[in-house]
Amino acid sequence: MKLSELKKGQSARIVAMPSSGRLRKRLNEMGMLVGEIVRIEGVAPLGDPVEMTVRGYRLSLRRSDIENITVEEVR
Repeated sequence: MKLSELKKGQSARIVAMPSSGRLRKRLNEMGMLVGEIVRIEGVAPLGDPVEMTVRGYRLSLRRSDIENITVEEVR
């Protein structure tokens, strides 16, 4: 499942990230690492950006930036 497919209130563990590039480096610097739990806190009215909690802080990212992050839902 892709991170961009999660709905408000759902949590998931990151299992795969983009393989390389500036986007991966930027996401890693923000705490988006394989194994981390991400919880969707909200979505803007037009669907972009998506607000989430990662490692205890809130982060808003464009849907296009999270399209290639693979997650597994946790309950």
